[in-house]
Amino acid sequence: MMTFRARAHVWSLDDQVLTMGIVNTTPDSFSDGGLWAAPEAAVAHALAMVAEGAEIVDIGGESTRPGAAEVSAAEEMRRVLPVIAGVRRASPVAISVDTWKAEVADAALAAGADIVNDISGLTRDPAMPEVVARWQAGCVAMHMRGTPRTMQQLTDYHDVVAEVGDFFLDTLGRLHGGGIGPEYIVCDPGFGFSKTAEQNLILLRRLAELRRVARPLLVGTSRKSFIGKTLGLTEPPQRQWGTAATVSWAVMAGARLIRVHEVTAMRQVARMTLAIARAGGDVTITD
Repeated sequence: MMTFRARAHVWSLDDQVLTMGIVNTTPDSFSDGGLWAAPEAAVAHALAMVAEGAEIVDIGGESTRPGAAEVSAAEEMRRVLPVIAGVRRASPVAISVDTWKAEVADAALAAGADIVNDISGLTRDPAMPEVVARWQAGCVAMHMRGTPRTMQQLTDYHDVVAEVGDFFLDTLGRLHGGGIGPEYIVCDPGFGFSKTAEQNLILLRRLAELRRVARPLLVGTSRKSFIGKTLGLTEPPQRQWGTAATVSWAVMAGARLIRVHEVTAMRQVARMTLAIARAGGDVTITD
């Protein structure tokens, strides 16, 4: 049984795909920067995603688009903590904080978050594993080289799929040594992070090979630039159908969490794909 734990939340992922709705409180995110910068708007957006069926809402206060500049921990907390607190007051939904800073993660968990979604794979801030372990929080360990500012200059791989898989195995060992059990860890291959458009397609094509790490895979392809480049679409909101194709392929390959902008549509895509993948088996797909 593939189980993911995050504080009071426990999910069995053998027969369901979890939907993580994206809530950016940043002014400069690549797709929806500025739309949810006001805390009240961000809370309302998160709760709308919950009403659409999102099991997790992922709240971030620092853009990770290619070339993005860092913001201070104080500014990041100013952006995300009121939103986390507002969502927690209104809903028992699982809340993820999208940050690589241990100070921000600690404050977010104190405010009611359950999961830390760290683009650095819990490597950039050496205090992060201790924070996650102390709160018994879930964590998403993503593969990336460098930082958002430098990552697109770090795309030289011998075999991108094998190297991402090796990174996950190393990460699981390192985090276990830091007191984080495997059932608290989800692995994200990092689509769009330190990878060319072609490498993203290869990674998606061979995604099933990453099941060797024996942890749930989270796929975050929503509106990404490699979809735009493939389809010739410059505006991120135009990439919904391309996103749907990537979500369906990922679920068929074994992904069990999807991080998306459009919850209703992509949740239906994921559930229908899983139903096809499991047709003929004794599997119940939960609402």
